[in-house]
Amino acid sequence: MAFKPDKPSIHGETPEGLGSRLAEAGHPRYRAGQIFEWLYPRRAESAEVMTNLPAPLRTWLSENYDFSATQVLGKKTASDVTQKLLQKLRDGSLIESVIIRAPMEGVGQDKSRRTICISTQVGCAYGCKFCASGLEGWRRNLSVGEIVSQLVQVCRIEDQADPTRAAEGLASFDNIVVMGMGEPLANYENLLAALRIVNAPWGFGFGARRITISTSGVVPKILELAEEPLGFRLAISLHGATNEVREKIMPVNRKYPLEELVPAAKAFARKHGRMLTLEFILIEDINDSLEQAKKLASIARELHAHVNLIPYNKVEGLPWVRPSISRQDRFAKELRALGVTATLRREKGHDIDAACGQLRLQKEKEQGPDSLPPAAA
Repeated sequence: MAFKPDKPSIHGETPEGLGSRLAEAGHPRYRAGQIFEWLYPRRAESAEVMTNLPAPLRTWLSENYDFSATQVLGKKTASDVTQKLLQKLRDGSLIESVIIRAPMEGVGQDKSRRTICISTQVGCAYGCKFCASGLEGWRRNLSVGEIVSQLVQVCRIEDQADPTRAAEGLASFDNIVVMGMGEPLANYENLLAALRIVNAPWGFGFGARRITISTSGVVPKILELAEEPLGFRLAISLHGATNEVREKIMPVNRKYPLEELVPAAKAFARKHGRMLTLEFILIEDINDSLEQAKKLASIARELHAHVNLIPYNKVEGLPWVRPSISRQDRFAKELRALGVTATLRREKGHDIDAACGQLRLQKEKEQGPDSLPPAAA
């Protein structure tokens, strides 16, 4: 189901597209450059604040564009200062974005390294058995403007804590990971259009090498992404080192088994010359055995990939359990002994239910089913 807003998001526009619409409406094309200066370096929240534009043009922008495709509905901050944002879309749908802070030695929290995790879909159709994002099914893809707007909202929040950075017009984050709600490569065209805006000098001017796209393993789109000239990083949500384990928790593996996924990942790495990341959520008695560690090490060595181990974050209504710390450590130690670089991530935001989709589900339950747009067929 495609949502058709009353007005398109201004954050889904490009200078070329906006310039054409301006000319058609009788306004000079060059005004597009001024508008984009307001949108990204200055984070303008409305056309009214664009004081160097003529009043008729500001009125035209307000009448023809939406400046808030997403609205921050709520925030939760964890004890480790991870912050989850619940964002509301124009049709009432809810999505989540997360600000993950990594404190840097000798500086305050406001100067910490910030990674922003963004969503690409309302819900998810891929049905990974351990994930909250797809529990209520897939509703729709996010538009280009909705994807970009999440980052604009984060900048506005972060600007309040770091006015100096805001005054310089810099992006208020250091890395972007496309690992939020939805399967990013299932919304490929909108995602890539959004990331081009993020990367463009007239947008955020944010380097492609600092943007990581995650996928559960959509092989054709991995191969398509490999041909993109911008060198985005790639993370594979593996979560099982054999087809048997993967199929138990990830239905996508039935369509794209490891025999297809691994060569596609290898082709991507060869094309871009960058290390891949293999994401591996550790679930007790499902994929945390030493045998799985050995199989995972074999795949990681073949791909020259880094492994990111993530202890399972409990989701209400699902049966899975996080392994004990000793089992987590044993798994990581086995990988390293087999020559694999691995990070055991004590997951961020555990005390605010920061796993994908949890905050959204809680809010939807509070509001009741009548408040939601219909799910896609």
